[in-house]
Amino acid sequence: MSVTIYDIAKKAKVGIGTVSRVLNNHPNVSEPTRKRIFSIARKLQYRPHPVARALAGKGSNSILAFIPFFPTHFFSEVLQGVQSRLSDIDWELILYGVNHPDQLGTAFERHVLRTHVSGMLLFSMKVNKEFVKTSRNLKTPLVLVDAFHPSFDSITVDNKRGAYLATQHLIALGHKRIGLLNANPQSVPARERLDGYKEAMRDAGLTAHPELIKQSRSKVFDGFTRVTGAELMKEFIALKKNMPTAIFVASDTQALGALETLEENQLRCPEDIALVGFDDIELARYMGLTTVRQPMFMMGALAVEMFERRLKNLKGAPVHSQFTPDLVVRTSCGSSRERARSLDILRRA
Repeated sequence: MSVTIYDIAKKAKVGIGTVSRVLNNHPNVSEPTRKRIFSIARKLQYRPHPVARALAGKGSNSILAFIPFFPTHFFSEVLQGVQSRLSDIDWELILYGVNHPDQLGTAFERHVLRTHVSGMLLFSMKVNKEFVKTSRNLKTPLVLVDAFHPSFDSITVDNKRGAYLATQHLIALGHKRIGLLNANPQSVPARERLDGYKEAMRDAGLTAHPELIKQSRSKVFDGFTRVTGAELMKEFIALKKNMPTAIFVASDTQALGALETLEENQLRCPEDIALVGFDDIELARYMGLTTVRQPMFMMGALAVEMFERRLKNLKGAPVHSQFTPDLVVRTSCGSSRERARSLDILRRA
């Protein structure tokens, strides 16, 4: 259990009010008492809780992260990067789940304005004009992760390029009837991945028939879920003889659901249908899933580094960093590692 000011007060044989005044540098405390309390606090390894300090109006070495309420493997791995970097600089991470981006403004007012955290991270959500205005007035550093706005520091991945690589790989393996299992097109990453898929098909002289594109209508994390992957794969299977021979799936989490549906219908991957995902979550390696790798841990660590730099230069121009994803070849696409390397050499020639 963490040490509190009550423990310090008991050890120093003073009231908690005296301890509070000392820790908050209040002048009305004698020097001997001040030294004794600080000495006891050090021996007990006391560390003030960031939220308690913030509520007291003293600011805090804490950063507030807004994430969609329905976390996925993607968020888990990005947050590992955030926490790793925060641990290096001895800062605290406070998480707040938001059910829908429309609730962001209310959550912002409720937690940032009241707790006086030193900075914010915003994951995978669009910001509206009202939010931009409020956050600017507050002058609290904000970094967008997996999202973009010209007014704020941001970290994104080239979703279009990643989708292009995934689709191009399936084309290189000889597939012509290639499907897209996508999230809700209201999501920016989903739209960008749709664009990359279509461009790769077009460049290869192939037609992206409407029945080959299945997109989620779910608003639960914009459809980037295992459930939507399973449901949309059922729609592909319903095409029967017109079913695609390969599918680019817009996220690994959806791909896991798609694989479950294939197994339930006695279909094999990659023998009956090849799959390529997007993200390269930890489970992808164990499932043998070929996928497009996002540097999720690195994105989280970089978000904190951007925040650190912003603290030192609040008036500087926003910095935007975009990662280019890589294709990771495993067994779900039906390509051996040796053949994948040969295909890569041919593509670059």
